[in-house]
Order: sequence, then structure tokens, then C-alpha cells
Amino acid sequence: MTVYCATGNPGKLREFHLAAAGMPFRIEPVPGIAALPAREETGGTFEENAVLKALHYGPHAPGLVFADDSGLEVDALGGAPGVHSARFAGMPSRAGDADAANNRLLLEELRGVRGRSARFVCVIALADGARLLGTFRGVVEGRVLEEPRGSRGFGYDPLFFYPPYGCAFGEVSEERKLAVSHRGVALRALFQDLTTRLLK
Repeated sequence: MTVYCATGNPGKLREFHLAAAGMPFRIEPVPGIAALPAREETGGTFEENAVLKALHYGPHAPGLVFADDSGLEVDALGGAPGVHSARFAGMPSRAGDADAANNRLLLEELRGVRGRSARFVCVIALADGARLLGTFRGVVEGRVLEEPRGSRGFGYDPLFFYPPYGCAFGEVSEERKLAVSHRGVALRALFQDLTTRLLK
């Protein structure tokens, strides 16, 4: 069985494939997703955006489709960047510049701020064509560092300090991060649901 994911983000794809190792299904991008019109993320919550994307791409795949929306919520910034995490610093001229620009802006916004508690949030929506089957949420608590650490991961990982590990997500392997991360938690809930569906 193949389950399709509505993303072209290489970092997310790596985590999806890693998380699905040993599962009774495989994960592939929605066929031709690069040529499909993108769904604008107009929702005010991670749940709303995940559902919008899943229902948008669902009819374009010959099977179940899941879409995720995720980001970083910083308490000192009133929950920002939140659903705008990927575009916090605007749309850069080159895709590879986005993470660096977002991290720079986050550090600027938090300059001199002592309370730096934050959390990563991920919501995954599962669809069968244009029908929503469910949503799955994962959260991991931590804090924002004053400077990046490590070169692993993607997005805000080098700035996100996870206390139980005593280091930033940018300093750990993908396997170790996935064991506790917001996306890992949401994916395990999704996979449990998919496995139950396969057994019916």
C-alpha cells in the first residue's frame, strides 16, 4: 500500500520516509505535485492549514493523502511565528535562503529577551480524495537559543534547545530527533491510524 504526502519539502520527506521504516506501507509524494497549483495556506491554525492542503491534494492521488502544517510558537512573541513559520522573514529570492533568513529574524525579535520558552507544533491531516478522515497533532516543548547550534535538521532546528537532550535539535541525528519531535509524535499517531485501517 502506498500513502501519498502533500509536500515537496526535502527535509520533511526525509523524516516521513525515516518514520515509515518497517511500516506495512510506503510513502511517496503526490504524483506530479510540483506541477499542481499550490494551496495557499490561509488558515489561522495549523489544523486548518493541514486540512486545506490535504483536501486540495487528495483528489490528485490514487490513494490516501496526508498533509502537514507545522511551525514554531514562541511565548515571548505571542505565539509567533506560528503558522507563518516558513515565511516569517518573507519569501526569499532563493529557496535555500529561507531557513537562514527566518532564523536571523527570530534572533533579532528575541534580542535581549530572557524568557525564551517555545514549542514546535505539527498537525497532520489525512484525506481520501476530498473527504477528511482525521487529524493528528504533535507538540514538543523547549526554548530558543541565543545562537544556532549544529548543522543538522532544517528550519529552526539549530535554534531549538530540547532540555531532555541537553542540546539543540540541530545537533542530533534525524533518528534521535524524530523519536521526540512534534512531527515524530504526529506521524506515529497517523501511522497507528493507517495500520488500523489496513487491518480492517
